Amino acid sequence: MKLQGKRAVVTGGARGIGRAIAEGYLREGAAVVVADLDGDAAAATARDLGERASAVPVDVTDLGSIEAMVEAATASGPIDILVNNAAVFDMAPIVEITEASYDRVFAVNVKGLLFTLQAVAKRMIAQGRGGKVINLSSQAGRRGEALVAVYCASKAAVISLTQSAGLDLIRHGINVNGISPGVVDTPMWDEVDALFARYEGRALGEKKRLVGEVVPFGRMGRPEDHVGAAIFLASADSDYVVAQTLNVDGGNWMS
Repeated sequence: MKLQGKRAVVTGGARGIGRAIAEGYLREGAAVVVADLDGDAAAATARDLGERASAVPVDVTDLGSIEAMVEAATASGPIDILVNNAAVFDMAPIVEITEASYDRVFAVNVKGLLFTLQAVAKRMIAQGRGGKVINLSSQAGRRGEALVAVYCASKAAVISLTQSAGLDLIRHGINVNGISPGVVDTPMWDEVDALFARYEGRALGEKKRLVGEVVPFGRMGRPEDHVGAAIFLASADSDYVVAQTLNVDGGNWMS
């Protein structure tokens, strides 16, 4: 029970990696606030997870919504852990990238992550008991990809923000670190696969199969593969880990 007595907020917590992390935190003794743009899905997930889970709707592109989420999350106690998991994906060749796509991806993946971190960090500082922040990046943030320029840039920004925030906030006893997943079999990857099918002229499902085959571990990741790292970074075991982003990708990328 490494997180006994702790309270965690997980954005994008209604499904996928966020939900798996929420489940893992509950098993380790934490109370969990499932925060998601889809308030109904967040509420359903919280009901599934049991009495120590609650739900709060949040639009991370709206600073007022972020602040309202933090107010609601702290109504029953302090926040000890934040998992910044909310994200969106899009792709296109460089000459077809639209301003609307760019604005949407950066609004969620970068602006939303930064200002959610800021709002929670302010609360953690006021609480005076430190805390843990885990930002979800991606292997896409470690390298460019021809069709995925904007998403790659957004996830590279997450790694950079994790470093800067980690160096700044550790003086307050707040550890900021990240997790960099590889290719993960979630509902989002079905959307990704469909976009690759469009731009690379592939059959639906082909890209998903191919990327899974080349992972050194031998398969795509699963949401539950990321839970151990998320527990480690949220627990006292990682107290001396600062401003790092851990690759949890089956060996796809080494750094």
